[in-house]
Amino acid sequence: MIDMKEMLNPVVRNIPPSGIRRFFDIAAEMKDAISLGVGEPDFVTPWHIRDEGIYSLEKGKTHYTSNSGLKELRMEISKYLNRRFSLNYDPLSQVIVTVGGSEAIDLFLRSVLQPGDEVLIPEPCFVCYKPITALAGGVPVTIETKAENQFRLTPDELKAAITPKTKVLVLPFPNNPTGGVMRKQHLEEIAEVLKGTDILVMADEIYAELTYGAESHVSIASIPEMYERTVLVSGFSKAYAMTGWRLGYACGHPDLIAAMTKVHQFAIMSAPTLAQHAAIEALKNGDPDIAMMREEYDRRRHVIVNGFNDIGLTCFEPEGAFYAFPCIKSTGLDSNAFCETLLYDKKVAVVPGNAFGESGEGFIRCSYAYSVRDIEEALNRIEAFVKNKK
Repeated sequence: MIDMKEMLNPVVRNIPPSGIRRFFDIAAEMKDAISLGVGEPDFVTPWHIRDEGIYSLEKGKTHYTSNSGLKELRMEISKYLNRRFSLNYDPLSQVIVTVGGSEAIDLFLRSVLQPGDEVLIPEPCFVCYKPITALAGGVPVTIETKAENQFRLTPDELKAAITPKTKVLVLPFPNNPTGGVMRKQHLEEIAEVLKGTDILVMADEIYAELTYGAESHVSIASIPEMYERTVLVSGFSKAYAMTGWRLGYACGHPDLIAAMTKVHQFAIMSAPTLAQHAAIEALKNGDPDIAMMREEYDRRRHVIVNGFNDIGLTCFEPEGAFYAFPCIKSTGLDSNAFCETLLYDKKVAVVPGNAFGESGEGFIRCSYAYSVRDIEEALNRIEAFVKNKK
């Protein structure tokens, strides 16, 4: 009899499953449970975007598109990035449309990594970077970011991690799970470290539009001498509440985008045609939707951060995305024990911080992409839980 486990690629066999959905799946089976676990907008895709998708079906637009994506969509992506972030990309040679931002990450790393190349990954961070690096033959090298720095990557931390084998730096800001951001001055400091090296930058900017405060998001690609070495990864899931449409994109040097398109061509063919037509409408007329959702997230942000600090679970003020990352060390519980006990005792699902890297131990991730009513009820239950533990 074949031992199927032994037949598996050992890299795949040894990759642990994502730690994000475990508690959410348990909560889904619990009556009266509240989940702050999943990083998905609670808004429905705006009607004018849905209508455009429906209309494209009614018109019979059900065939493959260009491997790179609809030309009109790539043009709108280029216009959008110029309008919002002062970035200039040729829609014909510097933009590729992908199946979500995650495919764009995969395409980039598979296109540039050779066996043994090191990828620097600031943690805590989204769960896909290390596994995709390993699957592409690279070596993930984590950089621990710290709460006292609001989980930003510092130039000293970056310098200490660079070796002759370093090929890529991942810049996942605004950050999932911490909500940390890198403002312009912080990016300029990182750029100074990278100048004179051949290190490429993968800027995952899926949460760019969900940046709070007076200063809007700045891309490292707009910093002098960073444009050529940076691939910008983004998509429609977070800003336009289009998670289920599975549409993302990447922008960068023409040679890099050509290589990514080659991989995409053989592995995927093209992104969903229906979603591409809807995305054109989102980019053309969706700015008011973004503003409305960002304003509501901002309101919830204050509710959840103030709530955790009132409870005594220290929480710095996140300036991006829709996550709070409170410290639970005062309870004496580790992240997994806190989340599991909270779920069964109080029926509240949150995600342990170490699901996003070992540097997340002692923290929990709580999404505020939920109603204020649910957030306040969850905070009440968490407060009762914490008082009982003390």
